[in-house]
Amino acid sequence: MDIVLEIWDTFIGDRLYSSLLPASLSSTVSLPAAFNGANNTLALFGEPDSYVYEPATHFFRLEPSKYAYMSAWPRDNIYRQSVSFFLITWIFGIIVYFICASLSYMFIWDKTTVKHPKYLKNQIRKEIRQTMESMPVMSLLTVPFFVAEVRGYAKLYDTVDQEPFPFYSILQFPLFIAFTDFFIYWIHRGLHHPLVYKKLHKPHHKWIMPSPFASHAFHPLDGWSQSVPYHVFPFVFPLQKFAYVILFGFINFWTVLIHDGEYVANSPVINGAACHTMHHLYFNYNYGQFTTLWDRMGGSYRKPNEELFRRETKMGKEEWERQTKEMETILKTVEGSDDRQYLAEGDEKKNL
Repeated sequence: MDIVLEIWDTFIGDRLYSSLLPASLSSTVSLPAAFNGANNTLALFGEPDSYVYEPATHFFRLEPSKYAYMSAWPRDNIYRQSVSFFLITWIFGIIVYFICASLSYMFIWDKTTVKHPKYLKNQIRKEIRQTMESMPVMSLLTVPFFVAEVRGYAKLYDTVDQEPFPFYSILQFPLFIAFTDFFIYWIHRGLHHPLVYKKLHKPHHKWIMPSPFASHAFHPLDGWSQSVPYHVFPFVFPLQKFAYVILFGFINFWTVLIHDGEYVANSPVINGAACHTMHHLYFNYNYGQFTTLWDRMGGSYRKPNEELFRRETKMGKEEWERQTKEMETILKTVEGSDDRQYLAEGDEKKNL
């Protein structure tokens, strides 16, 4: 993520920090010893003059402007990096969420879903609200991974000549998918354990028939826990810097895609929207993220109903009634009752 951080600093960060924390602060601000060691303010602020620009990648170079040297927090200050990554993850996470979910809603999502008996009143507004409440917390929890990466603890590399062996730059993509798919399966399945489910994962299962805006509508610890394998991967395996950025964007896109309700992938391998709909409807099936491999091996795979792939039956009354009856039966076994409508009504009362 050092490439993203350099772009941020060049166009936003340098001016932001030079305005909020001008270099003169390093000699005038007195901080408690707990923050700066032996009462040394520079332990927190750093020496602005000591910063030396090093490009994040050999593929392009963004020469710093004068603002890069006018802040008490130079670019390589760990506190500045932490704040920057929080803002980057939060702000751009929201932007990507709204762009992807809105495009999916406009061009892909089947609008007749709103007539489904398990689609909640004002559901999209509720999904967006839950996402907005969770996003800053998830961003904050993600910051340590990004800071560790830019400070050299990850196995990120820049050019092809730095790859560990020939063709690794191609193999890293299926390796990333396989690694994250395995761990997300077990994390997701663990979130369905009775001791964890009601506290963390249940808010996401309030959306029985999700819209694309439900893609990030999690309890913050739930959403963050399922993202951990993505961030751990570059500390275990080498990963090319641009590939990391591309994969990070792909993950967000895929998360929206499996909530879009367009059942195109009728494949025994791909865990697409149809498989994920089975998960939202029937809970204890299809925990995987990208493939059905671990669901099959773990005995939790459920093949999507063929009716979902035919337009005339996908949203038919008979199919809806069958889905609702089975879902409610399973729900009583899992939770004891269906309190989602009650929760939705409770949300409405809070807003009055």
